[in-house]
Amino acid sequence: MLQLATAIKKSEIADNIFELVLKTELHKYTLRPGQFVHVRVSKSTEHVLRRPISISNIDYDNNEITIVFRAEGAGTRKLAEINEGETLDFLMPLGNGYDITAAAGGSHVLIVGGGIGVPPLYELSKQLKERGVKTTHVLGFNSKKDVFYEAEFKNLGETYIATADGTYGSAGFVTDVIQKLGTDFNQFYACGPKVMLKVLDETMPMDGFISLEERMGCGFGVCYACVCETKAGGHLKICTDGPVFEKGAVVL
Repeated sequence: MLQLATAIKKSEIADNIFELVLKTELHKYTLRPGQFVHVRVSKSTEHVLRRPISISNIDYDNNEITIVFRAEGAGTRKLAEINEGETLDFLMPLGNGYDITAAAGGSHVLIVGGGIGVPPLYELSKQLKERGVKTTHVLGFNSKKDVFYEAEFKNLGETYIATADGTYGSAGFVTDVIQKLGTDFNQFYACGPKVMLKVLDETMPMDGFISLEERMGCGFGVCYACVCETKAGGHLKICTDGPVFEKGAVVL
């Protein structure tokens, strides 16, 4: 589970959004879209806690994974300073990913992402397409400077962009775009801010899956730092029971 990787490519793909391609012993694992790595961002004791970062692309042929993150806190800003050729250590694979088998071949699903919740949906859409599932993507960002992966998603299916300030794509939120598209889909998959997920969870008429963004301590269920309440009255750990949950399972 503890894994070493070499950074082979780093790019700033949007404002303060970095894409990092890592070469590692990927052949030892079977990964699911929506799972994450828990990265040690520094060798010093200044940043003791690892940072959970979702996997946006899986390349078994080249033993590479891609992670995308926003450099906004001290830890992720430190991670953004990594140079190509340097080594990272992380825990992998962690979390409960999306169930791609829930979408039958020939079905049509809606994929909804918000901000830094967009990256894990790219690998999800790739794998769904390989299964013969048609995907429509609605991606929301704050502003034009924050938009990334538009071309990548367009290569997989119809893609719509919404920006809160109206500087690119449709003005408003992903829910505004969905209202125009309608809800004639077999299922939906989503990842993004909790307020966005709450609206989708309460209004989408079809079954679906949501992935929560959450700060974590250990990443594997020991510290209980990322507990969420279920609608049935119990509690679940986002790091092990999630981050992906079925629609209606947890309190948002």
